[in-house]
Amino acid sequence: MGTDTPIFHLGLEPNDHASAAASAEMLVMTRVSAPDQSGSMPLYADLNEQPSAEIWERSPRGELWVRNVTVPTLTPVLPAPGTGNGVAVVVAPGGAFRALSVENEGMAVARWFADRGIAAFLLKYRLEPTPPDSGDYAALIGEFQRLFATGEVTISDLAVPAVAVADGQAAVRLIRDRALAWNVDPGRIGMIGFSAGAMTTIAVAIGSPPEMRPDFVAPIYPSMLSVDVPAGAPPMFLVLASDDPLFGAQGYGLVDSWKKAGSAVEFHLFERGGHGFGMRQQEVTSDLWPLLLQAWMHMRGWAPPTRAT
Repeated sequence: MGTDTPIFHLGLEPNDHASAAASAEMLVMTRVSAPDQSGSMPLYADLNEQPSAEIWERSPRGELWVRNVTVPTLTPVLPAPGTGNGVAVVVAPGGAFRALSVENEGMAVARWFADRGIAAFLLKYRLEPTPPDSGDYAALIGEFQRLFATGEVTISDLAVPAVAVADGQAAVRLIRDRALAWNVDPGRIGMIGFSAGAMTTIAVAIGSPPEMRPDFVAPIYPSMLSVDVPAGAPPMFLVLASDDPLFGAQGYGLVDSWKKAGSAVEFHLFERGGHGFGMRQQEVTSDLWPLLLQAWMHMRGWAPPTRAT
């Protein structure tokens, strides 16, 4: 299929120096066929029998998105044979819990980790349902944008869906259960997430039993509101841009919450970057966040040192 459809997305694409009210761009998303997913595995055997309702689209930048995920999957992206260091990372893309940026905040991130000897696992978690018809979907997101712009809906109203948290927990547990097959150390499994995926990552970190809790987390441009952090929460690497139209003016409650619980946190606040930059290069300092993450992971013994080039 190749139908061009105008779609409103809230906070799904970067929009530098924009107000929160203007952060939703009108994008022309092109409907495409689902990619080959033969390397993916279902998180739950009982859900795998359900018919797929997924709708796949490409943004104007050519980046792949999916919505209406009802069957969550995990896709391994493993290091070349003999190069793995035993560390694994679950990758949770963002998309306002209504879509997933499976390329810019998903596969590109997973490949980056695998190139550095770290086993990555792309998590396609369940989403809030959206109308299959593109026009109806545009109207739905447009109304959500209006409510957000008028203050009738706020960031604090965007709770992480329970199914997304459950899928994150199941992903960590599945990797631990199959650690030997993937040459992974079950005590060195982290989770990285972007936007809605970052909020899911935080929820998994603070609300899971030990067998489902990651050993470190890297939320990239999450909500910065305070959360209840239990003792023993995993170390956190946190990234945000000051001009993020969604979360840049919330303060630093998330950092304070982590520190109050006695858990380690490294926080990088960049002057520019907007929201949703992922692995995209914008010729601003926030482009450097992957290298800073690698340096932090190297400091903790989870990654090789950063390369000079």
